[in-house]
Amino acid sequence: MVAESHMRRAIAAAAEARLVASPNPWVGAVVVDKDDRVVGIGATSAPGGDHAEIEAIASAGALCRGSTLYSTLEPCCHRGRTGPCTDAISKVGIAQVVYGIDDPDPRVAGRGAERLREMGVAVTSGVLHSEIEAQLAAYVCHRRTGRPFVILKLAATLDGHIALADGSSSWITGDAARADVHRLRAESDAILVGAGTVRADDPRLTARDFAPSDSTIDGPFDPRRYVLGSAIPDAAMVAPATIVGGPLTEVLDQMGADGVLQLLVEGGAEVAAQFARADLVDRFIIYYAPALAVGDDAVSMFAGSAVESMAELVRGRFDTVTRIGEDIRVEVVPVSRGANL
Repeated sequence: MVAESHMRRAIAAAAEARLVASPNPWVGAVVVDKDDRVVGIGATSAPGGDHAEIEAIASAGALCRGSTLYSTLEPCCHRGRTGPCTDAISKVGIAQVVYGIDDPDPRVAGRGAERLREMGVAVTSGVLHSEIEAQLAAYVCHRRTGRPFVILKLAATLDGHIALADGSSSWITGDAARADVHRLRAESDAILVGAGTVRADDPRLTARDFAPSDSTIDGPFDPRRYVLGSAIPDAAMVAPATIVGGPLTEVLDQMGADGVLQLLVEGGAEVAAQFARADLVDRFIIYYAPALAVGDDAVSMFAGSAVESMAELVRGRFDTVTRIGEDIRVEVVPVSRGANL
């Protein structure tokens, strides 16, 4: 369908905006003239800059009159750091707006579409809804729950171990998988690890090996860093990190209030188990290496005693399985958390 083709252009435009837009939604927009030609493309700028719709309008210029605007997210109708996109859309004479998903932000939540209709702009919604909700999963989760979208990342042997009996874990997976993790860090607002991981590995937790495909987007892309537990004075990364403790729900509530839309939980086994048992994981991302620890002395992915019955299993569904160099990346969505996709 033509509408889907144009919306895919908008989705592609939104992809790189993910790196700069947060805590705003990473949105893409295109302007299409009466002859179905794309005449303008835009994506969300860094906070304080233009929204995707405004960028697309500026790109199209005078060709906006009588055109159709495709946007991945419902245009905003409120004044924040910038003015309402709905007013700008009407002012330049755009005849129709097609968008993917309603904005869950309570300041919008259907009011953007309503305002456009009041101003005589035709509105269609729901085009490629599922794909766009997946692209904006972290933003949608944050606006619906007030908490960040939690990704639990693990790197393991095929038999489910993240470190050997002597505690060594560098490196279970290969270069390509580690580079992919750096991309995941760049897309996240914050990383959390346990104090035990800091003591054992002294990780930097940066996105130093990531480079965006769009060379005009400047880094660095290092996320905020949190340590669950006590400070480790001699650790390389603790100085710029925040030490957090107490119930995990309170930690997530505070992160959400601080504008963390996506939290990457990187370890170790005790922290992973705490998040999984508390049903606080929105997505598991596990990198499996073609290697075996072969024995019970190695460190398992999750610390503590296993569940005691089949009814207690943490169930999920496979979302994607991807070959990353010599390793495999498996993404699993817990059944209980599917609504936050």
